Amino acid sequence: MKEIPITSFRNLKIGQAENTAAGTGCTVFLLGQEGAPAGLDVRGGGPASRESELLKPLAAAQVIHAIVLAGGSAFGLDAAGGVMRYLEERGIGFDVGVTKVPLVCQSDLFDLTVADAHTRPDAAMAYQACVNAEIGNYRDGNYGAGTGATVGKLLGMDHCMKSGIGSYAVQVGPLQVGAVVAVNALGDIYDYETGRKAAGLLADDGRTFLDSELLALQSIEVKENKFVGNTTIGVVFTNARFDKSRLCKIAGMAQDGYARAIRPVHTTADGDSIYAVSLGDVTADQDVVGALGARVMAKAILRAVQAAEPAYGFPAVSSL
Repeated sequence: MKEIPITSFRNLKIGQAENTAAGTGCTVFLLGQEGAPAGLDVRGGGPASRESELLKPLAAAQVIHAIVLAGGSAFGLDAAGGVMRYLEERGIGFDVGVTKVPLVCQSDLFDLTVADAHTRPDAAMAYQACVNAEIGNYRDGNYGAGTGATVGKLLGMDHCMKSGIGSYAVQVGPLQVGAVVAVNALGDIYDYETGRKAAGLLADDGRTFLDSELLALQSIEVKENKFVGNTTIGVVFTNARFDKSRLCKIAGMAQDGYARAIRPVHTTADGDSIYAVSLGDVTADQDVVGALGARVMAKAILRAVQAAEPAYGFPAVSSL
């Protein structure tokens, strides 16, 4: 098994656009002229998403044409319209006779409390991300959907750290599996291979860690106004051939990567979601791909916080 760039996958173009001053952005994944099968698994209690019903096994559509990860919470869901315009102009989409309708799925994270709450990803920003995908401008860190990402928010924004977007991909023989994830978690981030905490809830000194999970367990009182500004959103890609029902299972197995790297995770205050996309025709065991999906997702989460830079008054791993 060897590491490969996330840009190694055929039939995949990745573009990012952001408003750095406002602390928000979007990351667009274009899935080729014919689209690609995709599945989705949602385990957080507060997702912001668009067209997720398309990915259920009973839905008629067998492929989609793009995925958008963005900030802006539910306001940012307008961004998908820009991707649809870009694809329609190029004749990509489901043929309905009078035009082609691109099928675009989107998930958003909450970054409204980072900088400018009233500037969100929109159709124009997402269209620019598609243009950027033509040459490929993907970078880990404070870019795209990770522009306003933060982690460790159990005690609010005064104790959190800057996060970002991260990627990790591997190849085993002809099989490729990779992940991209925008990490905006309520909980703390760990290196699952060493067990060491990498980022998360800070103590009053701003330099040492508190344990979010242990802190949460100290009281069983119901919290009616729990902070809900979270959500980790990601995509697993493989060049193996699967239909969307199997990809939904692979996405579910990839959620184990969230559980390995984020504590606590899948809370009612998170909207944790993972897409899984098939980009090729390699024959591979579904469970092997799912296990690799969990592995690369956990590594991508770690890379997201390691690549982040201090911003908006929030420290990053590099500044501790």
